[in-house]
Amino acid sequence: MAVQSLQSEGAVIRARSMIYHTPAHPVGSGPDYANAVIEIEAGWSAREAITKLHTVEAGMGRRRRERWEQRHIDLDLLAVGADIRPDLPTARVWMQLPPDEQKQKVPQQLILPHPRLHERAFVLVPLAEVAPDWTHPILRRTATQLRDALPQADLDAVTPIENGWG
Repeated sequence: MAVQSLQSEGAVIRARSMIYHTPAHPVGSGPDYANAVIEIEAGWSAREAITKLHTVEAGMGRRRRERWEQRHIDLDLLAVGADIRPDLPTARVWMQLPPDEQKQKVPQQLILPHPRLHERAFVLVPLAEVAPDWTHPILRRTATQLRDALPQADLDAVTPIENGWG
């Protein structure tokens, strides 16, 4: 339904990963998730894209009250090509934020690439499927290299759901 909503807004789906069964993040914070990555082409700015993603979430019942609360839909803008937003120093601060502060602090501006995508198997497994050669503009490593650097236990927790797209 979320993909169709984005398409109705003008997004063209260029690629889509399998859907994966993954543990909730942070671990123990709720039921497991289904995760996937889609690559889209659209005439939107990054700000317009995140606004559209949040509108789709709201249309599907998401209410943003608390960081990392249980939710049945969560759409993230992972990257826009090699863009770094709002700037390199700010992106680095958010990438290096200690875990205990990540739950407490919420950026007031769009940070690209997503500041913790390089740490999360539930992001990197489907991202490497869709865009294996995408290169993180700060870390200078491909999606495949970032995925392969994760602990094996994290990767093993991400399992494909057969026929996930229906």
